[in-house]
Amino acid sequence: MVDVDSALRASAYSGKKRKGGPGATEKASTELEPFDPSHHAQKEKADAVSMWLVIFFGVLVATSMRYLLMPTMDNSEQVLWLLPVLLIGLVRPLHRVLIPSGIFEIYTGGNWFRASFLYLFTWLALSFALVNPPLADIAAPHLAGDIDIKAESEMMDETSYSGGEFEILIDEDTVNITLGLAVRDNVDAGNSTISLIIYEKGNRDQPLVHIINGTTSQIAESGPSNTFSSVADEEWLRGLKKNTLTNKYGEPKVSPSTEDIRMAWDMCPGGCDVGTYYVEIELFEEDPRVPWSTGKNVWSEDYTLRILKAST
Repeated sequence: MVDVDSALRASAYSGKKRKGGPGATEKASTELEPFDPSHHAQKEKADAVSMWLVIFFGVLVATSMRYLLMPTMDNSEQVLWLLPVLLIGLVRPLHRVLIPSGIFEIYTGGNWFRASFLYLFTWLALSFALVNPPLADIAAPHLAGDIDIKAESEMMDETSYSGGEFEILIDEDTVNITLGLAVRDNVDAGNSTISLIIYEKGNRDQPLVHIINGTTSQIAESGPSNTFSSVADEEWLRGLKKNTLTNKYGEPKVSPSTEDIRMAWDMCPGGCDVGTYYVEIELFEEDPRVPWSTGKNVWSEDYTLRILKAST
């Protein structure tokens, strides 16, 4: 058995050159590469010039998109991210035009790689700051978790929800339906404006529920908020939201947060007949911080409820 001290000594002497013998190892070279201070200083200066040029370019692109292009548009479009990404191709030409040739010749492929990513991240970081509160707001109010209905176990045989469509099988000729939804926004959901219409197919001119341009807080306080509160969390058909970390259930999926503006309506006071029903919702907010030409952030969605008679 070899002790630790012997192993360390063997390791220390193993790299030394042995005198004579074919197995002798060569002594490692300790010669340093030549260092030119003036060349190193020039390279550092060139890197600094490139860094500030790229940062300025990223700031210019971000501010131009926010204050020149976005006010001419009605809503978000693909050009808002595609154009800045394509402008990465101007990084090298800008250096060639604006930087003296003596400095430009120092740059290598690594410089262009780093400069491209610096421009991209500068544009992204500043863009996020310029389009979100408190400087601006491009996020429209929307439904927190689509729509949901109250379970009527004695009337409903089977239900399913997919892609904005509820399918309800019933054993009786009619069924009582309480329709629920919740409004969410990144600033103040209560100040958003809602337009909602619920009607049966072919009877849009005689809607079951019709709300035109009322603020969500006012509409909720006029009764729909109490209707939503009257429904127990477990009675919503789509179930409860589950915390993946604690494995515990919280709020219903229709309104995962208690800060959502919750509303519900009894669709048919005498019971809904078999048929197809439509729910059309539009939400918008007007704010001086909205950058679009309309001054509004708009969101809309259509939902369908199909009530079918279960076969006997």
